[in-house]
Amino acid sequence: MRLLVVEDETRMATALRRGLTAEGFAVDVASDGLSGWESARHGDYDAMILDVMLPGLSGYEVVRRLRAEGRWLPVLMLSAKDGEHDQADGLDCGADDYLTKPFSYVVLLARLRALLRRGSPARPTTLTAGGLRLDPASRRVTRDGVDVELTTREFALLEYLMRRAGEVVSKTQLLDHVWNAGDDTAPNLVEVYIGYLRRKVGAEAVETVRGAGYRLVADQR
Repeated sequence: MRLLVVEDETRMATALRRGLTAEGFAVDVASDGLSGWESARHGDYDAMILDVMLPGLSGYEVVRRLRAEGRWLPVLMLSAKDGEHDQADGLDCGADDYLTKPFSYVVLLARLRALLRRGSPARPTTLTAGGLRLDPASRRVTRDGVDVELTTREFALLEYLMRRAGEVVSKTQLLDHVWNAGDDTAPNLVEVYIGYLRRKVGAEAVETVRGAGYRLVADQR
């Protein structure tokens, strides 16, 4: 297994290389974001360990660029930032896992092995269906390149449908995944919000499948 470590702290980079090499990995090291991005683009790596705070390009930007180019190697992000929003930012921009410094080397190895077991299937961070485009990280939706303003609930409803584009989704599934379990909701609430959504993204985008639920049309014209 060949790994790329992108870390600007020399002692940390040296320790990671030494430890991972002892575990049988082939390890390359980059010391800044730009060279890390270039190495990941052109090298044949099984996974990358990526620091957040890097000169040149941040770890967040490195991942965003790789994902935008359709490169899906597993990424374990390292950071001294341990806030929940920092971790959410790392995962939302395309990283597969996030580990805060200082960390246990045993835990790092376990998480790395878990990523390698899962492999790197294509996992686009932006959802598309016909002219619709939804970015969960920036919470932006466009239709044919034009921004669509959605409420929080409408956005959650559209995201759930887009993640299952072409599939029939029942009202019960939508209530379970878009509304909180403790909310006082009724099935007709789904119909109301489907109506809101159709007015904003196009009536043709969401089909009603009589007696079964709704389906987001994957190849809208």
